[in-house]
Amino acid sequence: MMILVAVVLVMGATAFFRSMGWTPHSVGMGGDRLGMVSVEGVILDSAEVVEWIRTLKDDTSIKGVLLRVNSPGGAIAPSQEIYQAVSALAEVKPVVASYGTVAASGGYYASAPAHVIVANPGSITASIGVMAEFVTVTEALEKLGIKPEVLTTGKYKAAGTPMRELTPEQREQLLDLMRDLHDQFVGDVARARKMPFARVAAVADGRGVTGRQALELGLVDMLGSESQAFDKLKAMCSIEGRAVLVKGPVKEQSLLEKFVGSLKIDLSSSTGQGWTFSYR
Repeated sequence: MMILVAVVLVMGATAFFRSMGWTPHSVGMGGDRLGMVSVEGVILDSAEVVEWIRTLKDDTSIKGVLLRVNSPGGAIAPSQEIYQAVSALAEVKPVVASYGTVAASGGYYASAPAHVIVANPGSITASIGVMAEFVTVTEALEKLGIKPEVLTTGKYKAAGTPMRELTPEQREQLLDLMRDLHDQFVGDVARARKMPFARVAAVADGRGVTGRQALELGLVDMLGSESQAFDKLKAMCSIEGRAVLVKGPVKEQSLLEKFVGSLKIDLSSSTGQGWTFSYR
C-alpha cells in the first residue's frame, strides 16, 4: 500500500510539473547539458529513436549528442530513417557515435553521419550489405501428397512464397532489388564518411570487422570506450569539467519501475519518451 501511494504521489507530481510547463531541464540540475541517444537491439522500428533525436535537436540547452550504438542491424528503412535524423542533428550540433559490443549493418548505417565515430578495438562493426532469406517447402509438401496452388496477377507477385521455388526471372528481380538497396547503403555511408564510393564498395561485401580493422579501413575515427567518446564530445562542445548527460529514449515502464526510477530523477512520459540524468 505504501508503494502504491508513493507511485500515485510521484505520478501526480510529474503530471503537475508537465502541466506547469516544467521540463526535466528545469528541475534544478545546472551545468552544461549533453544528450545521449541509445540505439540497441535489432532495428525494426525507428519512431522512438527518431523522435528523441528531434527532441535533442530542438532543445537549445543541449550542446551536443552522444549516439551509443549496440545493434547488429535490422530492417533497411528504419535504419535509413535514423540515418536521416542523425544527419539533420549533425548539421546543428556536434555528434559523436560510440560503439559497444556490435554496431554492424543497420547499426553502422544509422550512425555513419556522426562527426566522430569511436569504437572499442573489439567492437564488431561494418557488415555493409543486404540479405534476404526464406524457405520453400515444395518437396516436403509433395511427399505428403499436397500440391499447393498459388494464383497471382503478375509473374513476380509470389516471389518468395514458401509454396514454390523461385523462377529464374523472380530470382533475378529480387537480386536486382537487393543490388539497388545495397547501392543506397554504400552511397549513404560514402556520403556520410566523405569517402569515395568505390572505397566503401570495396569493403561492402557483408564482412564484419573489428573496431581496430574499421579504423584502418576508415570506417571509424578513433578507438576508445564510451567514456572516452563522451570526453571527446565534451571537448568538441568546449565543455570543461562535469556535464549533465540527458539520456533517451526511455522505454515504457511499469508503475513499480516508474516509482523506483523516480528515486533516480527519472521522468518518463506516457508515450515512452523521456529523460534520465547522470553526471559525467
